[in-house]
Amino acid sequence: MSLWKRISSHADCEQRMAAYYDEKGLLDLRLSLAPWIEDRIMSEQLTPSSTDQYERIALKFNEDLQQKLLSTRTSSDQTLKYRIVELCALIQRTPAVELYTYLRSGLQKELQLAAEKTVVSTGCQSSMPLNPYMNMNNTAAGLAMGSAYMDTSEGLGAVVAPGVVAPGVVGPGVSEVMHNGSVTPMPVRPKIELYNVTVEIQRSFNDFMQCVKALNMLSQSYHYVLNQHNNPDAEATFKRCIEEKGNIVALLRRSFMCYEFLQDLVITELKNWRRQQALAGNGAPFNETTLDEIQRCFEQLEVFVTQLLSAVKETIAVRLMNAEDIELTQLLEQIQCAQKNLVCSAFIVDKQPPQVMKTNTRFAASVRWLLGSQLGLHMNPPTVECIIMSELQAQRFVSKRTHEGSNCNLGGQSSGEIQNCASAMEYQQNTHVFSAGFRNMQLKKIKRAEKKGTESVMDEKFALCFFATTTVNDYQIHVWTLSLPVVVIVHGNQEPQSWATITWDNAFADIVRDPFVVTDRVTWAQLSIALNTKFGSTTQRALTGENLDFLCECHCVTCIAYSKNCYYILIYTSLDEKLQRDNVAGEYISWNQFCKEPLPDRNFTFWDWFFAIMKLTKDHLLSMWKAGRITGFINRAKAQNDLMQATTGIGTFLVRFSDSELGGVTIAYVNQYGTVTMVSPWIARDLQIINLADRIRDLDALRCLHPTDVNVQPLDRDSAFGEFYTTRDEEKPRSDGYVRTSVHVRTGDDTGSISGTPHHPMQSPHQDSMSMPNLSPIGGVVWPTTDDSDSDDSLVAETIESIVMNTPLDHPLVCQISNTIFNVCKERERVMDTDQIQYADHYGENACTSPFNQTVLNQ
Repeated sequence: MSLWKRISSHADCEQRMAAYYDEKGLLDLRLSLAPWIEDRIMSEQLTPSSTDQYERIALKFNEDLQQKLLSTRTSSDQTLKYRIVELCALIQRTPAVELYTYLRSGLQKELQLAAEKTVVSTGCQSSMPLNPYMNMNNTAAGLAMGSAYMDTSEGLGAVVAPGVVAPGVVGPGVSEVMHNGSVTPMPVRPKIELYNVTVEIQRSFNDFMQCVKALNMLSQSYHYVLNQHNNPDAEATFKRCIEEKGNIVALLRRSFMCYEFLQDLVITELKNWRRQQALAGNGAPFNETTLDEIQRCFEQLEVFVTQLLSAVKETIAVRLMNAEDIELTQLLEQIQCAQKNLVCSAFIVDKQPPQVMKTNTRFAASVRWLLGSQLGLHMNPPTVECIIMSELQAQRFVSKRTHEGSNCNLGGQSSGEIQNCASAMEYQQNTHVFSAGFRNMQLKKIKRAEKKGTESVMDEKFALCFFATTTVNDYQIHVWTLSLPVVVIVHGNQEPQSWATITWDNAFADIVRDPFVVTDRVTWAQLSIALNTKFGSTTQRALTGENLDFLCECHCVTCIAYSKNCYYILIYTSLDEKLQRDNVAGEYISWNQFCKEPLPDRNFTFWDWFFAIMKLTKDHLLSMWKAGRITGFINRAKAQNDLMQATTGIGTFLVRFSDSELGGVTIAYVNQYGTVTMVSPWIARDLQIINLADRIRDLDALRCLHPTDVNVQPLDRDSAFGEFYTTRDEEKPRSDGYVRTSVHVRTGDDTGSISGTPHHPMQSPHQDSMSMPNLSPIGGVVWPTTDDSDSDDSLVAETIESIVMNTPLDHPLVCQISNTIFNVCKERERVMDTDQIQYADHYGENACTSPFNQTVLNQ
């Protein structure tokens, strides 16, 4: 039963809440979307004092609410259509945080009223438990609205001013850390809240047991009337039995209402746990041990509902009036339905399979039944089977509600062949965990649906369906559960796009949905959270505001190119920076813009670029990224501007991710002329040869690391990257006559070899300190070059002559030089470039006329 239905069953409560919602014109909205609003708001778990998170959730709620209203416009009722249009206009006029807070406060009042009515009807001394999320989110709501908020943890009436920590809100379940003078909220431990729920379940059950005692007394009086029907007191006893039975029936109804409320609360908590499990697929923090507390609640509820069923059956056995029997029969059916719902909801996937699944690759998963020991199923454990379903098959299957049916044949609905797809459930006595582990599954074949338009196999979502059949309380029940969506691939190059599908689904799917429907557009504010979560979990360092601004700029450029509703680029001034930030944060990013449409002037999509950088950072830059030595997400223009304004001058540099090369990292530095030089990007293949730190060490032009978001002060190059340098062994002569080589990095501004060119140390016993001009490889030998193309080429010949005259003739280097000169003379006609022909002519003449070259050629 929904919360609003409970309120509607009490005229005074309904009138009170109707007046509350009508004050803002939201009564029709509350009535038309009651289940959706309750499920959405009551399942949101917020961190206390997290204003930013509260605003993002409010914005998302506002957008989804409008979409939900617009989806109901297909109704033939013209009046309803007009009212929906009016509601949409009202929502657009009302600030998102104000609307969300008002509806949330309304639900909180409804919960309190329902609790008070339950207390009055059952005679309990304690109130019904409020939704734990509703309790702990008041702090964030108050801070976001900038006004006082109501703290229900101490009853309705304790008004707490903004910024003041309310008792019961921040306490055993919440921890906070002072950081730079501000309070940083730590993850809330829902264990304390769930503990309160278990206490309330136990209290409600104890109150119900008073009804059981009254039922036992009624049963004794009933049997007395049957056996003593001729006794003069029998008629009075019979009338008393009728009155007692009526009271017991009323108590049973109220106990069931109390039970139903608690069951909805626990199932909502389980749904939230599963939602957190999906977010954990993107790298969000996830406390798996909360499931143990949820299981404890399920076990208590199972004991409660079993006793309720027994009590109703015993009351039906006391046959006094037919009208009461009809009412009790209906109550019995409702309780049985609630028990089935409880049993089926307790069957979940606690260890998800890999969401990007490669065929013919082993993987593992496990399912857990949160009620195994309570139902006695562990005495005769069932076997759980697994099949893979396509999205369409899953939608059809869920719509049939097969776990409530009599029998189902799931084998024919499989879209593939899985090996080792059956496992018997096992009960662990120490942990009270009743689960089935699939440790060695393997997807051998997959059947794909026909593609439409630009769809690819990486967009197609599947799910593993786990199912079992067992008998509970003399009726057979079929339980099943679906895994999170998976994408099936056959090759590693399909992985990036597959992760785009999974990341989007995990981040933006609703808690309750048809498999696997997800919105096709989100705001940048929502997407930035998902990207930050994904990148931070992969690289162990979260993105900063400036990093996200750069990513937003990439998307905004795409919006301008493809969307008529987006006109913002992140080029800020001091006056309108915040305004433009807010505008951009509210702009929509579509699925196609995220991973289908190429970025402007690029042949790759945003996700291709983002995923490649994430992989490069994880594989080759992880330690330097974590240490804050890499600026990373900054565009070329801003990097140049920052370096030109740096006070450290020539040699100042920074490391940034390339925005033109997939998976590339580059260095920008202030050269000797006071301008900024951009080094050609290095990709993973380059960093496998020489890592980034060693490349930085090789470039003498780099002297001082520009401040990053982590290192606020400039750092000397070796101080910043010294811990990441690799140790280079002292070069020792080889005994086999070969000369050792090493690879170094150079740019055009440095002396020495060009980038990536092996540098050969030369042995010269007579002139160890001989000065050498720039060298470049020609024909396998390191030849002299000069920056000035018009310089005297005789310098080349003189340098070569000096090397040979001071080196033994049997030295391998002399042999290489002589062979090269000979080849140049012989192959000069094949040189196509005019400058190179002139160079070869001059070289050949030197080779023929120089006395030392005549000697070499004779050798």
